[in-house]
Amino acid sequence: MTEAAQFQPSASDPGTLGIICGGGAFPLVVAEAALKAGRKVFLLPIYGFAEPIVERYPHEWIHIGAFGKLSSVLRKNGCRQVVFVGTVLRPSIWKLRVDWGSLKLVPRVLGMFRGGDDHLLSAVGRIFEENGFELVGAHEIAPDILVPAGVLGAHQPSADDLAAAHFGRDVVRALGPFDIGQGVVVGGRHVLAVEASEGTDLMLARCRELRAIGRIKLHGKSGVLVKAPKPGQDRRLDLPSIGPRTIELAAEAGLAGVAVEAGGVIAAEIEAIVRIADDKGLFIIGLDK
Repeated sequence: MTEAAQFQPSASDPGTLGIICGGGAFPLVVAEAALKAGRKVFLLPIYGFAEPIVERYPHEWIHIGAFGKLSSVLRKNGCRQVVFVGTVLRPSIWKLRVDWGSLKLVPRVLGMFRGGDDHLLSAVGRIFEENGFELVGAHEIAPDILVPAGVLGAHQPSADDLAAAHFGRDVVRALGPFDIGQGVVVGGRHVLAVEASEGTDLMLARCRELRAIGRIKLHGKSGVLVKAPKPGQDRRLDLPSIGPRTIELAAEAGLAGVAVEAGGVIAAEIEAIVRIADDKGLFIIGLDK
């Protein structure tokens, strides 16, 4: 029997949950949910991305690319199941900290970077699975982070807003096969911005600037940020997310609201998100599939 086969989790003993942590609040939410469910956790915060607050849990810091150390630490701490969660910007291939345990993976790593984020993450996921780890979605551990269906705050979208939201979701789905972003900004049936490598925050900042100089011509609060998963993407690895800053930037861009695919987008601070949206006069809605 191979080492990977011996290491497979069982339903009766899933072992300690390994949480590979990027930035933001999501790693903390997942860790707390696991502990509440009676699981032990061990966190592997990534240098340059994870927040120091994760050190309140059992942990060991890691560098991107050091798969040898990463897999060794996971095994040493009994982590059969692994969650990837938190913000990590796509690194330059030349800045990976490849260790001895990763050298044999270098040819595969070169191939991983010849595509979009979903291509890259799916390839990383396969490496973990081949080494006996079970990948688990953050939303499987902490289901409350999934944005539910319906209007979440005090403000209702208009009929035009709803039409724009559904149109925007269609755009995201159409772009999915090309492994392009998980968000768009639309006004009516006009695509104002598409999320690419800059991410949601910078896309919204760009909308704000374009509107300020008159390149985007909308009157009053108008336009909708739409976020949804790409069709066929591995939801264990990279569900789209929103946070308080998303709402603040959407308001600064003069948008009317934010629409997401219900059950397909995560939010770690939903109460704060709704409070800010209410204060700024924006609607938030989870779109049924």
